[in-house]
Amino acid sequence: MVMSSVPRLVIAAPSSGSGKTTVATGLMAAFTARGLAVSPHKVGPDYIDPGYHALATGRVGRNLDAYLCGAELIAPLFAHGARGCDLAVVEGVMGMFDGAAGEGELASTAHVAKLLRAPVVLVVDASSQSRSVAALVHGFASWDPRVRVGGVILNKVASDRHEELLREALDSAGVPVLGVLRRAEQVDTPSRHLGLVPVAERLAAAVAAVAAMAAQVREGCDLDALFALARGAGALSDDPWEPPVLSATERPTERPVVAVAGGPAFTFSYAEHAELLAAAGAEVVTFDPLRDERLPDGSAGLVIGGGFPEVYAPELSANEPLRKAVAELALAGAPVAAECAGLLYLCRELDGQPMCGVLDAEARMSGRLTLGYRDAVAVGDSVLAAAGTRMRGHEFHRTVVEPGAGAAPAWGVRAPVRRVEGFVQHGVHASYLHTHWAAAPGVAHRFVERCRTS
Repeated sequence: MVMSSVPRLVIAAPSSGSGKTTVATGLMAAFTARGLAVSPHKVGPDYIDPGYHALATGRVGRNLDAYLCGAELIAPLFAHGARGCDLAVVEGVMGMFDGAAGEGELASTAHVAKLLRAPVVLVVDASSQSRSVAALVHGFASWDPRVRVGGVILNKVASDRHEELLREALDSAGVPVLGVLRRAEQVDTPSRHLGLVPVAERLAAAVAAVAAMAAQVREGCDLDALFALARGAGALSDDPWEPPVLSATERPTERPVVAVAGGPAFTFSYAEHAELLAAAGAEVVTFDPLRDERLPDGSAGLVIGGGFPEVYAPELSANEPLRKAVAELALAGAPVAAECAGLLYLCRELDGQPMCGVLDAEARMSGRLTLGYRDAVAVGDSVLAAAGTRMRGHEFHRTVVEPGAGAAPAWGVRAPVRRVEGFVQHGVHASYLHTHWAAAPGVAHRFVERCRTS
């Protein structure tokens, strides 16, 4: 058993839009600039914020999702990512006590903070209040005595007088003010229909935004006090998570090439997936469907994660050589795992633009947001799972797929209504569900083994 005592903070807020990303990313960058090795983490299934965290720290951003992975994996996954670091900063999700719908505290920021034995810094949008801020902070600090709110950062403060009123009010709440950010200094981080625009789509602007966040936090926050608070986190007794590695006798000499889609159109992936594939014996090679006209040499399998293919549909469609290569690989029976954006890319067309044509289905944008956690069971055998395998997933999209014929469903989903979802066709497993393979490491082993034998 390894004891982890990495100093750590959880950045929470009463609600979405309060400034968690600005504060968390700014803290990561400001502490990194001080020469600390900072481990970045994000509560929940968000793929975009970790990209900004990676820019701020120079380390891979990692997710901590107690619904997808189970509460028992949160501390081990944290310890895996934070190993060797001087500080860890964990950005929360939604409001501090908001978790999986109908599941109590499960997967909330407060839940993860308790699992990590980490102090919480509450980011409050103070733009429309003065004395009432004390009642708000007192309520959040006292709601669950097992959650330690160690300080507050006031965001969108209008003036010196406004700050003075807020500080006077908070003197009675017993929670120290560790930072004040002014309203006029808010950093521009553009959004679209699924959240912030990913780093890969605006790298130069994202670098500038992270630098501005760091400057804002450095100017307005007491970094010494925040680091002292982080050092007060409780020790964790969990061993760091490790991707299961094949033994010497099990390990074949052949390392099949698994091509993983990347680039601006496919930015949604968990770092642990590539680690699991490599541990299962694969050679993981990333390619960009917007620019590369062929798959990596020797590709024996293909993983296409999530992203924004609808934004890049014309460019993806224009890369006809790669579309044909993907179709040929799938037709040959090679394992193909596609999630959400990957599903759309495998369809005949997306918003009228020709795609790979692997699936007899058409995809289009819609005005309806489909969002939420899902409990799923594999309907039949596939390259990812045996029939009856239970997994948890997350849906987040504004598209619909109208299927044709020739494919079986991938998952049976129980909520919000019972339905089947996705496609299983020869070696193809395509679905809207985002899953976290750390919760079921056998998925990666099964996929790589199929790459060796197909």
